[in-house]
Amino acid sequence: MKKKILLCFFSFCFVSCSYRQEQKDLSLQKIEMTIKAIESLYVDTINNDRLIEYAIISLIQKLDPHSNYMTSKEVKEVDESLQGNFEGIGIQFNILTDTLYVVQVISGGPSEKAGIMAGDRIIAVDGSLIAGVGMKNTDIMKCLRGPKGTVVSLKITRTGNSNPIVCKVVRDKIPIYSLDTSYMVDKKTGYIKLNCFGAGTYNEFKTALKELKVKGLKNLILDLQDNGGGYLQAAIDITNEFLRENNLIVYTEGAHRRREDVYATAKGSFMNGRVVVLVNEFTASASEIVSGALQDWDRAVIIGRRSFGKGLVQCPITFPDGSMIRLTTARYYTPTGRSIQKPYEKVDKESYEDDLIDRYNRGEMMIADSIHFSDSSKYNTLINRRVVYGKGGIMPDYFVPIDTSCYTDIYRSLMASGVINKFVMNFMDKNRILLHNRYKNFDAYKSRFYISDVMLHNLLEMFRKENPDMLNARVSSLGFFGDKDYKRRLKNKKRKDSTMLLTAEDIKQFEKSKSLIKLQVKALIARDLWNIYEYYQVINDGNNVLKKAVEIIESNMMYNKLLGK
Repeated sequence: MKKKILLCFFSFCFVSCSYRQEQKDLSLQKIEMTIKAIESLYVDTINNDRLIEYAIISLIQKLDPHSNYMTSKEVKEVDESLQGNFEGIGIQFNILTDTLYVVQVISGGPSEKAGIMAGDRIIAVDGSLIAGVGMKNTDIMKCLRGPKGTVVSLKITRTGNSNPIVCKVVRDKIPIYSLDTSYMVDKKTGYIKLNCFGAGTYNEFKTALKELKVKGLKNLILDLQDNGGGYLQAAIDITNEFLRENNLIVYTEGAHRRREDVYATAKGSFMNGRVVVLVNEFTASASEIVSGALQDWDRAVIIGRRSFGKGLVQCPITFPDGSMIRLTTARYYTPTGRSIQKPYEKVDKESYEDDLIDRYNRGEMMIADSIHFSDSSKYNTLINRRVVYGKGGIMPDYFVPIDTSCYTDIYRSLMASGVINKFVMNFMDKNRILLHNRYKNFDAYKSRFYISDVMLHNLLEMFRKENPDMLNARVSSLGFFGDKDYKRRLKNKKRKDSTMLLTAEDIKQFEKSKSLIKLQVKALIARDLWNIYEYYQVINDGNNVLKKAVEIIESNMMYNKLLGK
């Protein structure tokens, strides 16, 4: 009897599996028949390759928000950004008034070797005019990039030279750095900012950490604000620097992918000092793995606003033509078992993409109490048993609201017009040598240089002349530009404060943005004189999240209380 039952069971399983396979084969036949019907019967001529792409994209879009299809061109661009290099001439540039302006020349790169300098304008590439013809940034990059060893001829104009200069530049490998800056904010506390997790991120981080230790590093602030993630291995390696041996860093699991755990080794080089991690609503994926692991092990205080909530693992499947689908195969979980991924099952793709806007409208960016978690999303940290939350990003231990106090209509207009960048470009043309002679190093510049009221006036005058339509639409009430008494007040030498040029009625809006405008101008000048490292050291003076982090990391009481000690 038992044999008959067992035989029936296996027979049922066989029939069931056969039926499912038949259904699967039938579905595939339907797709193939549809494509063949379109090819042979459709009223218009169809690009078959494009049709297949549409079919793949439609299939992938029905799965989850992060599975996606990429063309071979898109795959190459993503690989370049994460692999840490591309082949080109080695400059950073802005397009201002239809002209390519060299903002920075990468040290040791091809352009520096060819004699190109910050402030140069590139007007032609290989004899083809690029200035004044309306070329986009992407088109200009295509002209400048090319295989290593190839030569590109650049015609440039330079302040002080009456005739254009022709430079021959031999293209080479150009490094892309994922570490924006690292410096000591005081004698004990260091600061490192990462913009992504690429192939070279860990080595950049290790080098920066070593250099900061030489300068007296005891505490570290790791800034992951606006860091959208990247390679998992880079996140694991960096997290490993802070955790003890055999501490779980992250695990992944999916319906067709068994659980895989990743543990820390005994090789961490910063396992004892205090750590603060900065996050915001654009902190995602690999950044959330780092911040989630350090929070779960009570190893760091997380400061800022709730992170994005991207915790799905994508497996790349490459096609023969170089295109690729990135298929979600598992979820990331923090050491306590929290799923990093925010819910997406009950919302359409558009609603999912609008999540950050919805957070802002709900007041989440302003008030921590506007964020509500269910009891099922509560977890306890592994050392001090503090309550942390899952199911949608990493909730910080200390909330810092977004600061919009300086974002007035005039500030938005200035930023939208690009006039701040152009003003700095013109200022540097006239004062580059003077500034280099006056400020022998960055510390001297940061402590002594200030944005004068004359500079601020010139900036606003440039804005008035170049953007009359924007001016009329957004800041027509600003007395600086329309007051009849303007000329008399401008000539009054005793009034040094440029805001005195505004009417009392209109002064309030300008005053709100004045400090931020000055800070940005000073930071951009620093970038032109030195590097992006110095830019951040200036602009961070207005970073309220960083200011709070410094306060907390240097206070025994605040730091220990937030960690539940």
